[in-house]
Amino acid sequence: MFQFGRKSDQKSEAPAPPPPLTAAAEVAPEEAARPTSAGDLIRDQVFQRIEPAVAVRLGKADLTLRVDELVATIANEQRLLLNQIEQHALAASIVDEMIGLGALEPLLRDPTVTDILVNGPRMTYVERRGKLDLTSLQFRNDAHVLHVAQRIASSVGRRVDESSPMLDARLADGSRVNVIIPPLSLKGPCISIRKFSRTMMDLAKFVQIGTMSGELAHALEIMAHCRLNILISGGTGSGKTTLMNALSRVIDPGERIITIEDAAELQLQQPHVIQLETRPPNVEGRGQVSQRDLVRNALRMRPDRIIVGEVRGSEAFDMMQAMNTGHNGSMSTIHSNSARDALARIENMVLMANIAIPMRAIRAQIASAIDVVIHTERMRDGVRRVTEVLQIAGMEEDIISLGTLFTYKYQGENIDGTLRGSFEPTRVRPRFLPRLDYFGLGAAFLQTLGLPEPEAS
Repeated sequence: MFQFGRKSDQKSEAPAPPPPLTAAAEVAPEEAARPTSAGDLIRDQVFQRIEPAVAVRLGKADLTLRVDELVATIANEQRLLLNQIEQHALAASIVDEMIGLGALEPLLRDPTVTDILVNGPRMTYVERRGKLDLTSLQFRNDAHVLHVAQRIASSVGRRVDESSPMLDARLADGSRVNVIIPPLSLKGPCISIRKFSRTMMDLAKFVQIGTMSGELAHALEIMAHCRLNILISGGTGSGKTTLMNALSRVIDPGERIITIEDAAELQLQQPHVIQLETRPPNVEGRGQVSQRDLVRNALRMRPDRIIVGEVRGSEAFDMMQAMNTGHNGSMSTIHSNSARDALARIENMVLMANIAIPMRAIRAQIASAIDVVIHTERMRDGVRRVTEVLQIAGMEEDIISLGTLFTYKYQGENIDGTLRGSFEPTRVRPRFLPRLDYFGLGAAFLQTLGLPEPEAS
């Protein structure tokens, strides 16, 4: 079901005359964008005849029409045998290079691709349904990849060169981009793009694709509705932000929500949402606005809930403060290997704030701030699953006491390579049950755990 074959590398023997372009209808989009010697000749002629400033001013439709006419004219002048389909495919790739990201544009338009990983000019991977697939897309050389990277940087008012060889940016559609170039990268310029998903996922969809069981989905829905403070942990690409988007759909439309992110990815549907985004320093090293600055500012904006896209530094201290000062229902994500490791990382991040607080006081604040930790994992079959749900049960001397509410039990592998398992409740009464009762959902939550309803006194 989720097995994808590796595309075979197409090796072309050195031909005497320039070979004709491959018809776009017969190859994958990334292959259609791959230049040939005939395509390079026409591409160079088009770039000589259309000024870049003119190309930017023209709309995409007008520019495509003009380039299409030029491709036909140049092909006739050079006596190149191109049919209409080949001319249109070449014109589209030239337009993408003029006003877009060149050969990457077809991949950005492909809805099945979630990640694009360019490892130098000769190797480009994409992720589809949790699996990495090597494409046949190749750039002409390192300079071609660097040109695409510089176009990304210029679109956000930044630069990428030897003096500034790393870049984090966001494309116009919301996709996150990371660029690293030589001398730091030994394989040439590397571009990593995490595409912005336009598909809104909800908990019911997660049940359909096997991310969680129906009982677990209902339990998470109750937690979010009852304004528990939730921390979602997991590795890179494990679905943390997607899960937080799904949980946010439960939030009451009347609440004022403030989101804080490095690159805006959250897609909240409520009408009263204020999105804040960090700002990196400029070329002089000034003007930086960190997540910690934004969390502090958010506390002055009368929020009902604060949602931090990802805690990764000293802002963890301010986030714990916010959760402890009446902003119930706040959420955040964190990179970690397990739900228990997530709390250890929070401790380390609070220490990064250089606050002179004893470790016991830090742990007590974490225990009172966070109600639930949800851990997600991208498993070896490519499916992202919730593997553990922990409650913070309080403090036992100097240690944070944890209790497992749900856990994923691996049972085997199906014929199609997907994993078989179950999401099992541990039948432990949560510490936050009184809050669920306050919202009238305590009995419903106990049912998801397979526990009997408490008898009326």
